[in-house]
Amino acid sequence: MAERIVIKVGSNVLTRADGKLDVTTMSAIVDQVAWLRARGFEVIMVSSGAVASGRGELRTDRHMDQVAQRQLFSALGQVKLINLYYELFREYQLHVGQILTMKENFASRREYLNQRACLSVMLDNGVVPIINENDTVSVTELMFTDNDELSGLIATMMDASRLIILSNVDGIFDGLPADPASHLITEVSADRDLSQYISHEKSGFGRGGMLTKCSIARKVADEGIEVVIANGKRANILVDLVSHPDTTPHTTFKARATATSGVKKWIAHSESFAKGAIHINAQAAHALLGERAVSLLMVGVTSVEGDFEEGDIVSIIGPDGQRIGIGRSGYGGDEARALVGHHNVRPIVHYDYLCMTEPENSKPL
Repeated sequence: MAERIVIKVGSNVLTRADGKLDVTTMSAIVDQVAWLRARGFEVIMVSSGAVASGRGELRTDRHMDQVAQRQLFSALGQVKLINLYYELFREYQLHVGQILTMKENFASRREYLNQRACLSVMLDNGVVPIINENDTVSVTELMFTDNDELSGLIATMMDASRLIILSNVDGIFDGLPADPASHLITEVSADRDLSQYISHEKSGFGRGGMLTKCSIARKVADEGIEVVIANGKRANILVDLVSHPDTTPHTTFKARATATSGVKKWIAHSESFAKGAIHINAQAAHALLGERAVSLLMVGVTSVEGDFEEGDIVSIIGPDGQRIGIGRSGYGGDEARALVGHHNVRPIVHYDYLCMTEPENSKPL
């Protein structure tokens, strides 16, 4: 079976200093993706660049806020961006397909599976999928943090073996990347705390920064997928990561050895889609956080919040008020409220649809 790689190309890789699209870099990345394809790799691209592509297309004297600018430039730029990819890949007789998606398209299990089916049939027919967020309609709370988050969802959804996040730095450093005294952290294990090294500062043309990249990389690696953060501006970076990984600057987040089921991968990335909250007592929290796999029973529930239906994603809140897990509810909100504390009824969240999470303030970056 061919190795499947998801490659995320960030705004700071595809954008020049003046904020417009860097066609030279874009062409170089296409050359390398074609090289990977020729060697049997299946490649899915998550590409930013629509706003940068559209910025130089239209001059307007009208005052627009940031959301309006993003909508206008992305609508114009996405056409130009995908056409550039089409022309560049056509030189290698490779077909490309465009997918524009939104965060809410991952909230429903049905829509999640529909997207997976679309990508699967593209790969089965030798097409290179190029995915971007639909910035024309994704605004404010409906937006992904940035395409790092989207690429993580795609990598887990498609059971990729590796996610490569191309940024404008070589990886994670133990100091400021521009400081000669700083050293590149080449490998990150599951228990390594990186919070002291990561700035909250956002990148120049993207919505996220290294903090976002590390959070996404940690989660994806925990689901059994290796994550690499590397510099997309370096010549032949993709070729070198495959051919000479030991001598190519990058940071690798090692994949967890144990496999995660497909439905649990979906649930693990569904924190922001929760329609309600299930509050539980200390005994139930202790059972869920223990070593044995258990379901959440109604007898351990103390209260239910939210208007949700059976099958919706819900947060599980411990007695201290912190979220300790997420899962798919076996009841609608009204029925769950009527059964709070009851014995001998089916679980509100079955183990197969339950993912435990560490409290937010204790997660190592």
